[in-house]
Amino acid sequence: MLYLTLFICFIASILLTPLVKKLAFKIGATDKPNQRKVHQKIMPRLGGLAIFISFLIGYFILQPESPYGYGLPILIGSFIIIITGVLDDMMELSAKVKLGGQLAAAFIVVIYGGIQVEFINLPFGGQLEFGYFSIPLTILWIVGITNAINLIDGLDGLAAGVSSIGLITISGMAIMMGDAFVASMGFIMLGSTLGFLVYNFHPAKIFMGDTGALFLGYMIAVLSLLGFKNVTLISFIVPVIILGVPISDTFFAIIRRIVKKQPLSAPDKSHLHHCLLRLGYSHRQTVLIIYGMSAIFGLAAVIFSQVETMWGSFLVLAILLFAIEIIVEKIGLVDKTYRPLLNMVRGFRVSR
Repeated sequence: MLYLTLFICFIASILLTPLVKKLAFKIGATDKPNQRKVHQKIMPRLGGLAIFISFLIGYFILQPESPYGYGLPILIGSFIIIITGVLDDMMELSAKVKLGGQLAAAFIVVIYGGIQVEFINLPFGGQLEFGYFSIPLTILWIVGITNAINLIDGLDGLAAGVSSIGLITISGMAIMMGDAFVASMGFIMLGSTLGFLVYNFHPAKIFMGDTGALFLGYMIAVLSLLGFKNVTLISFIVPVIILGVPISDTFFAIIRRIVKKQPLSAPDKSHLHHCLLRLGYSHRQTVLIIYGMSAIFGLAAVIFSQVETMWGSFLVLAILLFAIEIIVEKIGLVDKTYRPLLNMVRGFRVSR
């Protein structure tokens, strides 16, 4: 039944997206080209509405049950996120209003739904209790991941594809852990997102807009929490690895703006996809490269979760961090002059 529902969501999304496209033009939810945008013509956004409606269809068909009653709070939060996204796609809300919508959705699942990271088991014994910080930390995770997905939504099919890869990993690991609720929710989201991707891959016929990017980010943030909360410190790193591409891009965007003394909310054209385009890769090649990176992160997360020794986990993590730093320096994600590791390697070669 699970795989049949995934297929139904996929077909529903394919059928709904053209209707949402027409609606986007009617209500003025369009994206006009400017110096920051890659596209050259007016494009309909609001595509996330097709993903959301397809998700609802799958949810009410499958009716996944959570032993802790998480389903309703997640749905209420998703409605808040969708309303925020639709309004932004229509009239471009201020950053504060958008953040308010994200915080409201996060509060629903954290306060009403009880989805909180309350403690972490430490590798050498004992627990790290978060106490009063459990609520703000959980909210910070949800809002942070929601915005991370939104930030990478800069090329045709990029956010939808990266999110799909993340959902495959989260759902697959949920099956391995015997978590039927997270696996069901993840597959429903996956089918809905892949159906939309049919129209969103380059050259895109419609954008997901903030409606889609915020919804995908919110759902991925919540599902990753449900799958990996209240576990060991090592295991808690798994969702961070799964979402390595959007998290890394967001992290280095913050570093870049601090280095250049710019406001953290200042837009720029130095995100991962912008850097790859400047290196000469085509639109389609850039998207496929980032898909590949996301798949590697997903595979690394699975390997990381299966390593039985703590030192083995640290080794996998060290290799991953080293690879991220090399890529960041190679493509100039922070700045063209930021190359500490590469300069150190070059200096070592010269000294020899």
